[in-house]
Amino acid sequence: MLYTNLGKTGLKVSKICLGTMTFGEQNTESEAHEQLDYAMDQGINFIDTAELYSIPGRKETQGSTEKYIGSWLRRRSDRDKIILATKITGPSPELSFIRDPLNFSKEQINVAIDGSLQRLQTDYVDLYQLHWPERSVNIFGKLGYEYDKEEHWVDNFLEIINTIHELIKQGKIRHWGLSNETPWGVMNFLRKAEQNGLPKPITIQNPYNLLNRTFEVGLAEVSIREDIGLLAYSPMAFGLLSGKYHDGSDVKKSRIKLFPKLPRYSSESVFHVANKYISIAKRYELSPAQMSLAFVNTRPFLISTIIGATTMDQLKENISSISVDLPVEAIKEIEAVHKLNSNPAP
Repeated sequence: MLYTNLGKTGLKVSKICLGTMTFGEQNTESEAHEQLDYAMDQGINFIDTAELYSIPGRKETQGSTEKYIGSWLRRRSDRDKIILATKITGPSPELSFIRDPLNFSKEQINVAIDGSLQRLQTDYVDLYQLHWPERSVNIFGKLGYEYDKEEHWVDNFLEIINTIHELIKQGKIRHWGLSNETPWGVMNFLRKAEQNGLPKPITIQNPYNLLNRTFEVGLAEVSIREDIGLLAYSPMAFGLLSGKYHDGSDVKKSRIKLFPKLPRYSSESVFHVANKYISIAKRYELSPAQMSLAFVNTRPFLISTIIGATTMDQLKENISSISVDLPVEAIKEIEAVHKLNSNPAP
């Protein structure tokens, strides 16, 4: 395993992070524990979850992922060796069963972190993240910012940071980060924190894969120059880059089939571009999954690549991508495809 610095915290995290959103929906508790045990044995010390998980967000399964991680942590004695990250859910009318109101007020942040700590059966989390912004932004497959003058969003950046600071002083969290954020949002949080002598966010968790490199447009420079590294989620584009949908080896429980309402990964054009990347992998005798993950692992703004798997075979293949060195010619071919087919799955 390779490791990298978690900002300037002094913590070292594995460059592969175990994503867990399938725990409680596609994976049972025993399967979740098996994945967690194997990941630790392979040197992974970084685990990412959220109060919303498992996915899709449903009242019946909300919090199940944290509970499974909690029951796993309870039987271990090495909590101090594990870097554990979770997230507070942003506003969404469909998810009001989690908390009401779903916002980042001081009250709701405190309710959310206490709930997560209880389910995780731990006294603290190492990284606490805002899952998505309170304001309307172009995320989750939406490109092109549309200003809504009727939106009643209130700038509470400083209130959020102050609340986070209190949680750090209380020992409930060690550090904090952002997710699904924009360059403007990141810079505002950084500026407000610096102006008031408060803890800065140290990470940003956004989608990044061969089919979606929009992070490079505005956030990559912010990430590098402001030392707020990327935790790349969906590095396999919901499994589309594994090749299983192209060779017919996918099953009924494959993610794209389970979530057909996500056109960013299921359109014909995206499928066509994915096939071009899969063809490159085959030419260089690489598995499409490992090539896709290995490319993400090379990015200079990356802290860790968040992988997810529903089977142990997938997990083993994904983790082994850390040892794959992409040939220079393969990277050139990848860039050529990207130039002609930029970000088909934003």
